[in-house]
Amino acid sequence: MEDNTQAPEPASSVSQPEQKGYAFEMVGKPDYGFVTVQLPAGNMLKVEASAMATMDTNMKMKTKMRGGLSRLLTSESIFINEFTAEGVDGEVGIAPGTPGDLCHQYLNDDTIYLQNGAFVACGPDIEIESKWQGLVKGFFSGESLFLIRAKGTGDLFFNSYGAVIEIDVEEDYVVDTGNIVAFTEGLEYKVTKVGGYKSLFFSGEGFVCRFSGKGKVWIQTRGASAFVGWAHWFRPVNKK
Repeated sequence: MEDNTQAPEPASSVSQPEQKGYAFEMVGKPDYGFVTVQLPAGNMLKVEASAMATMDTNMKMKTKMRGGLSRLLTSESIFINEFTAEGVDGEVGIAPGTPGDLCHQYLNDDTIYLQNGAFVACGPDIEIESKWQGLVKGFFSGESLFLIRAKGTGDLFFNSYGAVIEIDVEEDYVVDTGNIVAFTEGLEYKVTKVGGYKSLFFSGEGFVCRFSGKGKVWIQTRGASAFVGWAHWFRPVNKK
């Protein structure tokens, strides 16, 4: 008797896409972001000076100068610490100085511009340098004359004051200069007034950044200058 039973076909294997970059875990979002990054043995992570909170005992740290005077003018430290997992895997816990959110982006030969104070950490193949944004743009924005340019391939972590909102810009978009955290290369921008000079001095608004083109903008839900203005009225005053 002929056996017509067909042998079961071998199960097809489905290839899983490889994870890009380091494994990490974020907690405390969006108020007090904290990130723990897992480093395979022999791998390195660049971290903003003083941002390291915890690390395994096999992590070795080197301090390197980056950016010189121009980086110092962005209110960043001119030093970046490099943490390397020696011998076995290790982890680094990172706590930014500003109360607020943490963001992660994996760059694939991309460029992102950060406002001063926003850089937290990056992979070894990301170059961090200061970019002169021009006297007019920098002066009238009320922010730094320099931006931080992150370029290359790998993980990039940056932080904000308050929570972060990611916005896809298709044509034009307007953001208050104090609320910008980061934006992608390819977006053009110019700094302008919201209204006339009366609005500039009496409306409570100031200068805005008008973006054009296609890309992403990350904004923060709080502005440091607005908080300072609010807190000013509650500071103690010594009476003579």
